[in-house]
Amino acid sequence: SKWRKSRKMLTPTFHFQILEKYIDVYNSCSCILVDKLYKKANGEKFNVYPDVTLCTLDVICETAMGTSVNAQKHSNSEYVKSVQIMNEIIRTRLFSPFKRFNCIYYLTGDYRAEKRALKTIHGYTTSVIEKRKKELEENGNYIIDCNSNSKKRLAFLDLLLQCELDEKPLTNEQIREEVDTFMFEGHDTTASAMAFSLYCLAENSHVQDLAVKELSEIFASKDEQILYTHLQQMRYLEKVIKEALRLYPSVPIFGRQLQEDAEFDGGIIPKGVTLTTFAYGMHRDPKLYPDPEKFDPERFTLENQSTRNPFAYVPFSAGPRNCIGQRFAMLELKAVISNVLRHFEILPADGYKPILIPNVVLKSLNGVEICLKERHFRGKCEGNEEWTSSLRLFKAEFKV
Repeated sequence: SKWRKSRKMLTPTFHFQILEKYIDVYNSCSCILVDKLYKKANGEKFNVYPDVTLCTLDVICETAMGTSVNAQKHSNSEYVKSVQIMNEIIRTRLFSPFKRFNCIYYLTGDYRAEKRALKTIHGYTTSVIEKRKKELEENGNYIIDCNSNSKKRLAFLDLLLQCELDEKPLTNEQIREEVDTFMFEGHDTTASAMAFSLYCLAENSHVQDLAVKELSEIFASKDEQILYTHLQQMRYLEKVIKEALRLYPSVPIFGRQLQEDAEFDGGIIPKGVTLTTFAYGMHRDPKLYPDPEKFDPERFTLENQSTRNPFAYVPFSAGPRNCIGQRFAMLELKAVISNVLRHFEILPADGYKPILIPNVVLKSLNGVEICLKERHFRGKCEGNEEWTSSLRLFKAEFKV
């Protein structure tokens, strides 16, 4: 099938050696986010969702296309606005019984807005593809094999330029489709996971304390650059993110079409039927998760996970058609959230509870509100007098 061929072609582009080289993007984009959040770190509540959405859009565009759209600094750019418009149109059309019919939808203002937004998005992606192809033609095969020791960071687009489908190079249109799919599916879902993870940390201060303690044993200071090895050591933070995704799965509902008849509960479900998995409900089933409303990262210790059916937890779907970018997403979440935690104490917003709404991606009608206060982070070396003295001399010498 087309999907199977595409999946086989794309799987190598998410190899850990390639993902490792995206860490500098996570660093730079999360630092911009932290700088923006300092302006809001006054103890007053605010909606963090727009901030993390722009951050994840910056990450996904730079890793997908190798170019920065500077969404966090220029949120009113035509490209950023077009992406936001498309996300809203997709949501409203999915849940409108009338707009599902093309003959009706084509008469609406949404359709005209969609055409304008897609023209901007496709135009930008196409121009980047053409620029990259031109560089390839001028410089020869400048793209280096991912197994080499080169430190060059390859964008998803660069890797697609090397791919073949049915022994033929991908056309510009095929490349654009893959890049746009990666971009749309990869930024809004991650933003949802990031926002709700921060909310859960705000609501559970004892969990936040343990996460910060882990970070203080990994980093020397709050400004130390994140390395791939650091992310591998964030075992508790990973459990925190997994538990946040249990309670607030980014994709709360997903469907699968049966490729053959299936026996269920003494009956037969015929081939061709689409089955819907309600991940949000399953993740809160007390038969699978005792005291399901309690936020408890310890559910994701190896011991506790081994007692559950592996299909009882599906924030990234499951099986052959699971999310191809789940490792990418987890690395990004750990990098950004760990950076925020090193700089800020995350506090609950008084009187706030999210009002969840049906959507392609889980969102809250009243935003995701938190409060921030600057954190005095003590890294693993800051209790060492010799290290502290050396740091003081270094700062004085270079006027840091």
